[in-house]
Amino acid sequence: MSTELDDAVELLDRSLAYTAGALAGVTDERLDDPTPCTGWTLRVLLAHMEDALDAFLEAAGGQVVVVAGSGSGARLRVEALQTKACLLLGTWVRAQPARVRVGGADLGAGLLVGTAALEVGLHGWDVSRATGLERALPDGLAVGLLPVAHEVVREEDRGLRFAPPRPAVDGSASAQLLAFTGRS
Repeated sequence: MSTELDDAVELLDRSLAYTAGALAGVTDERLDDPTPCTGWTLRVLLAHMEDALDAFLEAAGGQVVVVAGSGSGARLRVEALQTKACLLLGTWVRAQPARVRVGGADLGAGLLVGTAALEVGLHGWDVSRATGLERALPDGLAVGLLPVAHEVVREEDRGLRFAPPRPAVDGSASAQLLAFTGRS
């Protein structure tokens, strides 16, 4: 693996660990609660997170086995996410591609895995807010995710995938990342 890909896999590992803690607050009673993602319930966010993990697995060239019947129950949904997260990390630890074809674009594998880390970390923060755990995004993690966000979040993503940027509440990397990605 290249140093860039090694660094991205390590960042993904830290995002997955942070998000695993956030998932501890998911219960059946909270599945219809709103999230910081406008118009999304926790149930919709968790389904999106599963789809994203599947896509990042496919990008590694691995075969994705969809867990039939993961259903809408909190425990089954969280277990499916945990299984896919472990598979994702293990796949990318062994993956060797320098570039990955995504749609019509070729992406560096390091950037793709960094994007996975960004997706996982931000949605971990969203889950934390939706469940009332209020787990802060670790500043050290945000330091690694912020350059990825600046590289992959484009103006045309605003309003579709990300809200407009907001003022940061302080100068920490965590506050800057959350503000840049439209979270407050």
